[in-house]
Amino acid sequence: MPSHESSISQWQEAMERGMLTSRELTISFLQRISRYDKQGVTINAISEINPDALHIADALDRERAVSGSRGPLHGIPVLIKDNIATLDSMHTTAGSLALADSYASHDAFLVTRLRQAGAVILGKTNLTEWANFISDHMPNGYSSRGGQVLNPYGPGRFDVGGSSSGSGAAIAAGFAVVAVGTETSGSILNPSVHNSLVGIKPTVGLISRNGIIPIATSQDTAGPMARTVEDAAILLGVLAGFDPQDPATGRSVGLAPNDYRPYLDPNGLQGTRIGIVRSHYLDKYDSEDQALYDAAIAHLEQAGATIVDPVTIPSEKADWNNLVLIYEFKSGLNAYLKTLNPDFPLRTLQDVLKWNEQHAEQALRYGQALFEQAERTSGTLTEPEYLNQRLYDLKMSRANGIDAVLQEHQLDCLLFPNSSGAGIAAKAGYPSVCVPAGYRSTGKPFGVTFTGTAFSEPTLIKAAYAFEQASLLRRPPAISGPQEADA
Repeated sequence: MPSHESSISQWQEAMERGMLTSRELTISFLQRISRYDKQGVTINAISEINPDALHIADALDRERAVSGSRGPLHGIPVLIKDNIATLDSMHTTAGSLALADSYASHDAFLVTRLRQAGAVILGKTNLTEWANFISDHMPNGYSSRGGQVLNPYGPGRFDVGGSSSGSGAAIAAGFAVVAVGTETSGSILNPSVHNSLVGIKPTVGLISRNGIIPIATSQDTAGPMARTVEDAAILLGVLAGFDPQDPATGRSVGLAPNDYRPYLDPNGLQGTRIGIVRSHYLDKYDSEDQALYDAAIAHLEQAGATIVDPVTIPSEKADWNNLVLIYEFKSGLNAYLKTLNPDFPLRTLQDVLKWNEQHAEQALRYGQALFEQAERTSGTLTEPEYLNQRLYDLKMSRANGIDAVLQEHQLDCLLFPNSSGAGIAAKAGYPSVCVPAGYRSTGKPFGVTFTGTAFSEPTLIKAAYAFEQASLLRRPPAISGPQEADA
């Protein structure tokens, strides 16, 4: 019988052979959550369990028996980050006490895709509050509603990463098969690296933003978090798709495959040209991290990749800042809040600010400096400072950044240590895939990130999968807790 570490394809095979049902699989993950999330090691990754999860699993079991499987996610338990809207009995809160009683008025488009694919939405995951866009000094994984998420590889010792910390910790701890995170700048890649997972931050527009509590419409995206490249690729194929309610997804028409599994090629690195990014991206890493990076590069070369080492991104020392996020947040949040049920009292960023101030002892442990900066903007995106910064970011991250170095050296992709290149890829709206690449002597995970140009997900998945299969470096965390509850 497969274990909690098993892959989507292994669970599907077991269900097809009648070895277990989706109900039994769902119960096994609920038992594991009961054992480790709020007691024992107290990972605290789960913000809410879907009370209908077992009913959904039962229905999918019946459907499998009557008409067969819908596809690879049929009956598979999936967790989603608690800033993604669901039209059910679960709240959508972004980890904020201000939204603790908030119910979404509709499913996010990606949630509709998951339901159509036959996934069991098991629950929602805790996160760094407001996707790490309320305070300039909030710890990764903390929210006023959910408390602090811990890293299963070193609870209380290792950074859990942010802002999709609950999604990362939950999958590392074996609370579901796969999870959905969101990213504006590093929020899938960073917690994936810290929790020794595969994370895919896709091209902006590959996955609909509809129904996700926003930070910046120009950079926001959802994406898969999984223990293997194969599972992440399967989930990506389900999440991606054109949404007439999200103009950004129109960019992906004709450029995005319906299924990323054909790119899972163990020989996919042969003939691939990879640029190794060092310079100031490695400045914050010590000799042990650099040795892990060099070992990952050696695996790439042994698997047939052509290594160009080092390469320099022309704009890597550009005047990067978060002005675009500050300006776009107000208009984006106000637009989201107006979609909530009419009886919900908070309708604007200003309303949330005031609520937080009135409940400061519980809600503002780390302040709301970023909210205050955003509220001072017009909310119309007409300020010259915003327009100039947005155009600057695009130019420096694309034509003078990632595209420039790819073209100069005729590269298929770039390789960064951990998630250190997340910022420039985020400003470009370009994709990245991170993969486990070993552990420090303390047991702290290390990873590498493959980054490419727009809609290069097939190239990145091929490289990431071949690296994963050539190295097989990931190992599960050693966690313990009380005995599991009876089913």
